[in-house]
Amino acid sequence: MYEDGYIGAVEWAVAGRALPGQKVSGDRSVVLDAGGGAVLFAVLDGLGHGAAAGEAADRAGQVLSENRAEPLDVLMVLCHRAMADTRGAAVSLALFSSEDELHWLGVGNVESRVVTAGPGKPALRATALLTGGIVGYLLPPNLQTQTVAVRPGDLLLMSTDGIVDDFVDAIDLAKSTADITADILGRHAKDTDDALVLAARHRGHTDPAP
Repeated sequence: MYEDGYIGAVEWAVAGRALPGQKVSGDRSVVLDAGGGAVLFAVLDGLGHGAAAGEAADRAGQVLSENRAEPLDVLMVLCHRAMADTRGAAVSLALFSSEDELHWLGVGNVESRVVTAGPGKPALRATALLTGGIVGYLLPPNLQTQTVAVRPGDLLLMSTDGIVDDFVDAIDLAKSTADITADILGRHAKDTDDALVLAARHRGHTDPAP
C-alpha cells in the first residue's frame, strides 16, 4: 500500500504492507486537513495483526476524521471510547500547526521522530515520548501533548513496530517522501508483523503568485 500527496505546504507519503502471507494489515494511517493551515497525521497499529486489528484501527480512524479539529489529548480519549469493544491499538498523533511547530502524542509503540539535515548524514532532532498502554483497553490517566520546534525541510517519520527502528542514518533527505517511505518499507520491514511508515515534510510557506 502506497499513498502520497500534499496538504497545503506539507508533503506526505505512506507505505505499508500486511504480515507476509496475510491479506489484511492491522496498521493504518490517517492524513487530515485540520483547518487553519494545520495538518493532522495519525498512525494506528491494531493489537496483533489481520482483520480484527484492522477493525480496531479503522474505528479510531473514523473518530479522527469526524473530530479532526479537537486537541490531541481529546482525540486520544475519543479513540479510546470508540475502540472499547475492539482489541485496541497503539495510536500516535502528530499535528503540524505551522512550519515551525509540531505537536505530538503517543500511546503504545508507534514511534514518531523528526529528522533534519546534519553534517554528512541525517540527524535526529526529536523523538516523541511514548506512554505505555493500549488505546481502547488501558489509557494512561495523564495524556500530555509535546510540542517541538521544526524548520521547513525537517522530516516527520511515524512507524509501527513492524519497522526496524534503526533506519535514520540511511535516509536520503533529498528524496521525496514517497521514495523515502518506499525505501524504509523495502529495507526495514520485519517478516513477523504488519508494517507501516509515514513521512511528512513542511516545505515552508511561499508567497502566492501575483
